[in-house]
Amino acid sequence: MTKDKLSETASLRALLSETPDAQLLAEMLGFVADRLMALDVDQLCGAGTHERSAERMNHRNGYRARTWETRAGTVDVRIPKLRKGTYFPDFLEPRRTAEKAMTAVIQEAYVQGLSTRSVDDLVKAMGMSGVSKSQVSRLCGEIDERVGAFLNRPLEGEWPYLWLDATYIKVRRSGRIVSVAAIVAVAVNLDGRREVLGIAVQPSEAEVFWDEFLRSLAGRGLRGTRLIIADDHKGLKAAAAKVLGATVQRCRVHFMRNALACVGKKDRPIVTAALRTAFDQDTLKASQEHWAKLIEAFEPRHPKLAEQMRRAEDDVLAYKNFPRGH
Repeated sequence: MTKDKLSETASLRALLSETPDAQLLAEMLGFVADRLMALDVDQLCGAGTHERSAERMNHRNGYRARTWETRAGTVDVRIPKLRKGTYFPDFLEPRRTAEKAMTAVIQEAYVQGLSTRSVDDLVKAMGMSGVSKSQVSRLCGEIDERVGAFLNRPLEGEWPYLWLDATYIKVRRSGRIVSVAAIVAVAVNLDGRREVLGIAVQPSEAEVFWDEFLRSLAGRGLRGTRLIIADDHKGLKAAAAKVLGATVQRCRVHFMRNALACVGKKDRPIVTAALRTAFDQDTLKASQEHWAKLIEAFEPRHPKLAEQMRRAEDDVLAYKNFPRGH
């Protein structure tokens, strides 16, 4: 695996693991592991399930359930049992490099769709031999189909709060390594349930691509969105207003990073604590009043911070217009 591919998969895994739907990769790992074990047992038996063959050497005898601890979380798998002897795949051993290879292939499916070569490389990494090209192609199609079903599923009900974030990853396009924006949308519905609604890879974070991504979510049924939480990005804000008519809340984490970059290292703990006192106020009016006092206090020594606070006030305190419980 190339360094570029390692960088791509590590970045996307980190991005997805920060979302509330942490089972996203784990469920796909379970599916791929089950399919690989089925192919492996086909080779050991000399025939497929219910297949009559003169070359058959063994028969399947049900399954045993097992939990598999992976970097993506706990995965439920079904290990095939044989009438003669026992079967246990090496890749289920903790922290095997085969798990990394499997995760990389699954993430590639989310980013740009799979190639049969990628799946063939995965099968070889598992130490499996004798798997035909047609079986590899079928597994490739099954992974892409399941990923596609997730990414294009209908969205039902209202999703008042939507989080958008992106990370730049490197992918291979037309024989070249290029940097693209991998965007993840997470939302919470009226029952308080959070889900990953969509993932898309775009050439950049330009307004036209944010517009396209949000329209795709709307086309799948996204409605009732009142607040979008994201980084300070003009293209995103313009697309959000046009497509969803929602208020944009500037992500406090991103804002704090930008704010602390305006002050020296020794002053950062004090500034961090001071800004949090503004966020902790009970009402929008109280936060605004406290914000103004902080600007006045920071102005003499940290003019850049004070100016940034003036520009960011409306966006970073937008959530104060919503129910406190939310």
